[in-house]
Amino acid sequence: MEIMTDQGFRKTIKYLRAFIIISLIGMICMLILFAGVLGYAKILGPPPLAVPQSTLFFADNGTLIGESNSGQKRYWVNMKDISPDLVNATVSVEDKNFYHHHGFDFKRIAGAVVADVQAFAKVQGASTITQQYARNLFLEHDKTWKRKLTEAFYTIRLEMNYSKKDILEGYLNTIYYGNGAYGVEAASQYYFGKKASQLTLAEASMLSGIPKGPGIYSPLANMEKAKTRQAIILQTMVENGYISKKAAQAAAAAPLHLEGVHTTQKIKVAPYFQDAVRNALKNQLHLDERTIALGGLKVYTTLNIKQQEAAESQIKEKVASSSDIQVGLVAMDPKTGDVKAMVGGRDYEKSPFNRAVQAIRQPGSTIKPLLYYAALEHGFTPSSTMRSEYTTFHFDDGQADYTPHNFNNKYAKGEITLARAIAVSDNIFAVKTHLFLGEDTLIEAAKKFGLSTKMAEVPSLALGTSGVRMIDMANAYSMFANGGKRVHPELITRVEDYNGNVIFEKDEHHERVLNAARAYVMTQMLTGVFDSKLNGYAKVTGSTVIKDITRPYAGKSGSTETDSWMIGYSPQLVTAVWAGYDVGKPIDMVAEKSYAKKIWADFMEDALKGKPVKAFKAPKEGVIGLYVDPDNGKLATKDCPVRRFTYFVKGTEPTEYCTDHLKNAPHGNKKNTEEKKVPWYKKIMPWE
Repeated sequence: MEIMTDQGFRKTIKYLRAFIIISLIGMICMLILFAGVLGYAKILGPPPLAVPQSTLFFADNGTLIGESNSGQKRYWVNMKDISPDLVNATVSVEDKNFYHHHGFDFKRIAGAVVADVQAFAKVQGASTITQQYARNLFLEHDKTWKRKLTEAFYTIRLEMNYSKKDILEGYLNTIYYGNGAYGVEAASQYYFGKKASQLTLAEASMLSGIPKGPGIYSPLANMEKAKTRQAIILQTMVENGYISKKAAQAAAAAPLHLEGVHTTQKIKVAPYFQDAVRNALKNQLHLDERTIALGGLKVYTTLNIKQQEAAESQIKEKVASSSDIQVGLVAMDPKTGDVKAMVGGRDYEKSPFNRAVQAIRQPGSTIKPLLYYAALEHGFTPSSTMRSEYTTFHFDDGQADYTPHNFNNKYAKGEITLARAIAVSDNIFAVKTHLFLGEDTLIEAAKKFGLSTKMAEVPSLALGTSGVRMIDMANAYSMFANGGKRVHPELITRVEDYNGNVIFEKDEHHERVLNAARAYVMTQMLTGVFDSKLNGYAKVTGSTVIKDITRPYAGKSGSTETDSWMIGYSPQLVTAVWAGYDVGKPIDMVAEKSYAKKIWADFMEDALKGKPVKAFKAPKEGVIGLYVDPDNGKLATKDCPVRRFTYFVKGTEPTEYCTDHLKNAPHGNKKNTEEKKVPWYKKIMPWE
């Protein structure tokens, strides 16, 4: 045996000493490097946990009505809203030492290395839940050393700055379960049609096995392998003390009802309304499109599902399936401006163009209440009279003559009151009022009522020849219904970010812009549209739906060659309905001309079913109600065959009693008086 010489021994000691020194230096460098990494991680602070998530839209009762669709279903739920069985199953199978390590399970890593060496292949994973969460949040799933080092760094940052609860919650909300479902909430809804909080042990143990290989262990892909994986998970839960052996056996044998459909794929509620909400998020709240689509927002809207269904149902029922005519509807709460129902067309899939908010159409006679409110401001009353007859208007400024016509060319050929002119929609009365007030008066009134479209200063403006938006008209009538307060069409009540922080909440302040007394007088005159007492030379315009309504309403219909409207309200709800062709084709069929009124009447009845019947409430001061003769607007006597209770702004009520029906009145006096009397308006304007 060869004996080591002194020189060799000294040489060995020298090498050993150098090795130890180098090792110590290396260890010191490693410690310094590790300390530097920790220090740098501490300086950087907590990494942001925001991940792309679906934005959810809710109705006014909290029901989910839709979501943003990026091809992925992502929702975020708190730990309290996740089944404890699912939490325990996930920890048990993915990282049983999760609560005891600091991001890395070194014992598990060593075991994985041994297993891989023995098999000469990678057969066992060692990533902790924190490492997987870091990968899901910030990294691609490639297998480079750079990715692994970056993953380790993010793991350190997560463990240094977040609690185990936060990390586990984040992991469960970001892990992929296949079929476009990211996170436990989306997966629970997809596979079992229920919330993550409602999962049974059997469902939870099945679901927790899917992330290992969604294409292999999904029960929809391979039930046999899914059940095998479920059994393994249940066994680990027993071994780790989460459940008893008996509970595991019961869960393994429990039948499973699988859905295989994303819940929101079944939900197709108010697509036009949802488009309008997205537009409001962008243009009113100034959120960018990525935030709207992937920000995980919770958007609480004003939509009433029952009323929306009633709107869609009435349109489908009333409009012939063979017709190409389009219909739009907007229903609002007049007190708040909250939009309760919206239909922008008959088929969203064929045409997503939202006629309720985008189309500009001629309003016809529905513009008249705005004109007549301005008339009340200038001294008109429900008893103000003008002559209704075939009339040509001449102008001194070279403007062409203008000859408007009443429907079916029916004229009173005598004096009629403002109240009756509204009820029967007399066009001659409207144009005379418009010209008397000045053509700019209606334009200013329209602005006061919130109409934003441009209007032309022409005689025909009084008959609704300048285009408006349907939603603006519904809003304008809301101001009559609520007593004169300015409201705006509201689609959103509250918006929360993915953390539940409120980033928008609707303001409930409403400024008064109309005189309450005049608004109420206007409302009372608009009830005459449904009052057959005001029939005369023409029927009231609501005569075709009087038999269909069961509560007090005020409203006004309108029609042009290409547009048919009905806008009306109760104290609780205002609704505008429009019907017409997109290309401006004339509405020739009699049935099509009646769509708007019939849809409006039956929708209002359906929408308000079960709600208390309310009359329009008069303001505490400023108005007075009297019985008048609707033919002449004078105070009615017991001899008048028709008496209508009519409201006036206090101080403008009539003081003269009707003498036309007195039993002792000499015959012929009325006629002789009319022949001698020159009406006041003929002294101002050269009308024929």
